[in-house]
Amino acid sequence: LSLYSSPARETKYVENPQTELEEGVSRLRHHMEPYTAWCQGNEICEEVSCPLGLTAALCSDFFSEGYEFLQKPPAGFYPRLGVIGFAGIVGLFLARGSKIKKLVYPAGLMGIGISMYYPQQAVAVAKVAGAQLYDWSLQGYIAVESLWKDN
Repeated sequence: LSLYSSPARETKYVENPQTELEEGVSRLRHHMEPYTAWCQGNEICEEVSCPLGLTAALCSDFFSEGYEFLQKPPAGFYPRLGVIGFAGIVGLFLARGSKIKKLVYPAGLMGIGISMYYPQQAVAVAKVAGAQLYDWSLQGYIAVESLWKDN
């Protein structure tokens, strides 16, 4: 026998009301449903130009490979991505003032973060970028020299 009586259970399920954003998205989906259903079986929609300037086949391969990669990422991918993104945010925070700082600091800190996690790829990119920078500086030197000699 129980010493205490249990209270009667009167539970009732209450659904949370939808926010304005949820209602707006719901209305938009409802209005766009006929168009999306029409476009799914239409050949014209499959030939829409790719935002990267690739052909439709290469574009769909590119995005499908990216989608598959994000569905089954390698171990530790998302933490690395978080650290690299956080480095960019810290760069934006530190870059108060000029617009050049707002470009250089986040890109530099993200580049340092990427090079910590992917050193072989960073070396390859640095070699290509170094060669390209050398070519640009040589072209600039030649242009300045030709202007100097003309005057």
